[in-house]
Amino acid sequence: MITWNEEKVISVNIEKVWELFSDENLQRIMPNVVEHTPIEKKEDIVGSTYRQSYKEGRRVETYIVETLGYENTESKKYLRIGFTLGKAFEIETAFTLIKIDEMRTRFIYMGFTKGINFLGKVMLKIAGDKNNNKVVKDFMDKVEEEAMKESASV
Repeated sequence: MITWNEEKVISVNIEKVWELFSDENLQRIMPNVVEHTPIEKKEDIVGSTYRQSYKEGRRVETYIVETLGYENTESKKYLRIGFTLGKAFEIETAFTLIKIDEMRTRFIYMGFTKGINFLGKVMLKIAGDKNNNKVVKDFMDKVEEEAMKESASV
C-alpha cells in the first residue's frame, strides 16, 4: 500500500480554491479526467456517485467514484472520495482546505492506493513511493497554479 499526507499553503482565498474541486472545474486540476458524470447525487453529498474516465496515453480507464466524506463551512472544506481502478487498485483520497486568513488557505492532500489482487500489489511494489510522491506534488502544484490563475482573473 502507498500512502501520502502532504500539505502546502496557497496564497488564495479558500472559496476560490474550493471552486476548483466542483464538478464544473475538476478538469482544470485533473486534466487527464476526460469524463466526470454524476450517476446519483445525494442531498448531503456523501454517498453521491460519478462515472469518471481517466486518460493516460492512449488508454482510457472508466470507474465509479463515490463521495465518502464532505464538509463545507466558512473555515474548512473537506472532500473524501474512493474508487476501484482496473480491478487492481483501491484508491481513497481526501482534500482538506483550511482558512488561515482571507488570502491564505492550507491545502492538505492525503490518501492511499492499495493493491487488491496479485497484479495490483506487484505493480505498486514496482512503481514505488518515489513516483507516487511526484504525482502527489504535481497535483498539489496544479491546484496552486489554477487557484492563482483564478485569483488573478478577479
